[in-house]
Amino acid sequence: MSAPKIPTTPIRIVLVDDHAMFRSGVKAEIREVKGTLGWAPDIVGEAGTVDSAVTVITETKPDVVLLDVHLPGGMGNGGVDVLQGCRGLTTESGQPVRFLALSVSDAARDVIAVIRAGARGYVTKTISGTDLVRAIGRVADGDAVFSPRLAGFVLDAFGAAAGELAEVDEELDRLSAREREVMRLIARGYQYKEVAKELFISIKTVETHVSSVLRKLQLSSRHELTAWAAGRRIV
Repeated sequence: MSAPKIPTTPIRIVLVDDHAMFRSGVKAEIREVKGTLGWAPDIVGEAGTVDSAVTVITETKPDVVLLDVHLPGGMGNGGVDVLQGCRGLTTESGQPVRFLALSVSDAARDVIAVIRAGARGYVTKTISGTDLVRAIGRVADGDAVFSPRLAGFVLDAFGAAAGELAEVDEELDRLSAREREVMRLIARGYQYKEVAKELFISIKTVETHVSSVLRKLQLSSRHELTAWAAGRRIV
């Protein structure tokens, strides 16, 4: 990922994620990167729900919002609700407040939803601290930024395939946002321990979500779940 020009004034960001531990990790990464690059954004606020995010963003008017896709509160649409609640918001200098999605999910529906709602980019939580800071800088400059494996998909998704991907899947809609996250990781071959680490939840919670997913989808094994997810191109 190419680096933006070094900003002459600190980039002000708000960090939105429903996991306090993850927010702490991002702040630690940014502090560490500052020692390497010589600059890093200033975190001027953080939030863990849709409603608190809209409030903090409206009050602080940051340059960039790091936005998780799945959040509690609002109308149940997570990051999309935040984007809609902050539509038209500008910084003190008159520039639009820009949003960079930062999520564990790289599923088609999630990417399309937040980009359509107004996000300038989408990166996954596997991104390094240095690349994340650079992505923030580029978004602040007005560029669109995507994780490498998402870039080609985004171009395709907003072409002829967008209508097909946007169709309602009644089976998928039975799952909660968290169950979808767990389902996608399990379908990709993650072990319960790896899912727990990725989503900052306990192994017992992962087991509970997997059981719920299999029950709701009327499946009997991880193998069937993988085939189900692959058939819908959401793995």
